[in-house]
Amino acid sequence: MTHSVAIPIIAVNTPRYANPGDAGADLVSTEAVRLEPGERALVGTGVRIALPEGYAAFVVPRSGLAAKHGITVVNSPGTVDAGYRGEIRVSLLNTDSEDAYDIAVGDRIAQLIVMPVVTARFEPVDELPDSVRGEGGFGSTGYTQGKSE
Repeated sequence: MTHSVAIPIIAVNTPRYANPGDAGADLVSTEAVRLEPGERALVGTGVRIALPEGYAAFVVPRSGLAAKHGITVVNSPGTVDAGYRGEIRVSLLNTDSEDAYDIAVGDRIAQLIVMPVVTARFEPVDELPDSVRGEGGFGSTGYTQGKSE
């Protein structure tokens, strides 16, 4: 079952889903940028949206760019709040230690995922209820080097 929501948009290139059922719609660059090894840049998409209250959009990396060229979104996922009306810009990082990467106008640089969100009501308490995990944090469920779990 597909669920959709109408999103008012002003865009040079409207984000598009590459395939039916895809979660992310492709965002494209409106500017040419060269990312040297280890360099980051804020890249324009020319997209402005008006999300309904109760929704947020998340800007995430494209897996092909990440796997083939080491290009990722620095603050992944980048959050677009319902009240934001400015241009969606993508903070890209070239993680490759040797090769620069050129982005051309019209290149797909990230994906936009629109999701319903809930607003939390934080209720101060003196003590939290117990759980199976408790206070176990990073690595608390175990790590065995060289063995699959």
